[in-house]
Amino acid sequence: MDTIQNLNLTTIAAQLSGHAPLLQEPGQRGHAAVAMLIKEGATSPEVLFIIRAEHEGDPWSGNIGFPGGRLNDTNELPQQAAIRETFEELSVDLRPARYLGRLDDLFGATMPVLVSCFVYHVTEPLTLNPNHEVAATFWTPLAKLLESERHQLRSFYYRDKEHSLPVVELLEPQQPLLWGITYRLIGSFFSVCAIDFGLSDVE
Repeated sequence: MDTIQNLNLTTIAAQLSGHAPLLQEPGQRGHAAVAMLIKEGATSPEVLFIIRAEHEGDPWSGNIGFPGGRLNDTNELPQQAAIRETFEELSVDLRPARYLGRLDDLFGATMPVLVSCFVYHVTEPLTLNPNHEVAATFWTPLAKLLESERHQLRSFYYRDKEHSLPVVELLEPQQPLLWGITYRLIGSFFSVCAIDFGLSDVE
């Protein structure tokens, strides 16, 4: 098993290139695609998160996530959607970026959607120009995601039922938490890199 000290862009690229992602068919569910952007950092590689703008009726309103969204139609490939959505939301063109690989497709735990995630290595200078769908952006060192004191269980209510879910507290108190599908995608990424992520007693 690797450690965060061994996690650099060379090893990340090697692990992802050797990973055969589990691909799923959306069936009657919707299909969305997101992009996980990674850059060199001072202490460890850093990953880009966005905070989605708050919109009534949007199930991901105000959440921490990756740039992305639903596929336009059945003719659009998931990776094409991830590239398009990243440009629409952040004005970042991923076509010249270094594509590292794809994570396992994941179904939403409560929402009827299939999410595909594509990982890219981006280099500076990278100018982010968020559109109306994005309230804020921030870069986080991968090492920070593994700090045990940031991992907690929190209660969420969905359809009047309480759910106890694992989260990561990356920002100041009262700010959004990393949880849900993006938390699971981060867990999938670390799994590919053979690094433990999350609370040891939570599946």
